[in-house]
Amino acid sequence: MRIRTLLTAIAGACLLVSCSAPAPEAPPPRAVLVRTLDGAAAAPAVQIYAGEVRARIEADVAFRVGGKLIERKVDVGAEVAAGALLALLDPADARLAASAAQAALAAAEADLALARTEYGRAQELAARKFVSSSVLDTRRTALQAAEARLRQARAQAETASNQAGYTRLEAPAAGVVTAVLAEPGQVVGVGQSVFRIARPDEREVLIHVPEGRAGQLQPGMAARVRTWAAPEREYAASVREVAPAADTATRTYALRVAVAQADAGLPLGATASVLFAAPEAAAQGVLLPLAAVTRTPGKPDGGTVWVVGEGDHVHPVGVDILAWREDGALLRADLPAGSRLVVAGVHTLVEGETVRALEEGAPVLLDVKR
Repeated sequence: MRIRTLLTAIAGACLLVSCSAPAPEAPPPRAVLVRTLDGAAAAPAVQIYAGEVRARIEADVAFRVGGKLIERKVDVGAEVAAGALLALLDPADARLAASAAQAALAAAEADLALARTEYGRAQELAARKFVSSSVLDTRRTALQAAEARLRQARAQAETASNQAGYTRLEAPAAGVVTAVLAEPGQVVGVGQSVFRIARPDEREVLIHVPEGRAGQLQPGMAARVRTWAAPEREYAASVREVAPAADTATRTYALRVAVAQADAGLPLGATASVLFAAPEAAAQGVLLPLAAVTRTPGKPDGGTVWVVGEGDHVHPVGVDILAWREDGALLRADLPAGSRLVVAGVHTLVEGETVRALEEGAPVLLDVKR
């Protein structure tokens, strides 16, 4: 009986051993994206910003009186000459106001004629001692008041006449209509924009630069402009204006670059690139993605990068930061050529960890076992 029990226990133990899971395998090394420092890692000799071609002078055009828009003469893209008719308001109310002002002017002229006659009659009677001096003074005052009312009525009539003329919206200068902001049938108020007209004789490119770069760009600095439609052609340009305050939403500074010899190859609204020569120190640096560099606390110009060394072990290396830019971090070029730097996920690395380095830009290989 004991032998049978012992054999049963041994058989159960063997069964448990045979059914247990195998020991887990060690996980493979983590894959990291690396960039090998060589000539391709050097910072570009120019700094490029994208912008929009605009006219230097671009103004919204509006009626000087309110009313109902009954006709629009031009569309977007139309070239207009100075004084060209753009739109019309309903002139009925303005004409009635002008007629009322003319009637008031005629009444004031009649009152003045009567006041002059009465004053003349009072002068004759006063010379004969038939009326007192106070009566003459009263007639003189009435005449002066009638003259003042006539001047007032004449001014009001001229104003009403001008108001009637303001129902015609004319182009203040030659230009191109870049926007239509009202349509026939719409009631517009005084000063409400109806058209936007740009003068194409002077063109510039509007770009936005980050805070760290805005202080290095000053009015008069030379630049080059290329359109995206024809990148092989360049235009000489210069910085005309740098905004004194940053945009509240993007925290960037607006900068306008004037193009002196602009032509049809630089149309309004086109996308263009503005190229600035990089500073000498920047041209000698190494540009890495922002995700590859960790800022050193308390040291604005200090940072850390992770280098893949022998045996695919990673270790941190301190570096000097020349500039934090929107396209990456510019490092001082004191790393040896051939260094493999981790460019993504550096915040998860541990010193001495073994990794599997994947070169940036290499084709992706699929693991068929997974």
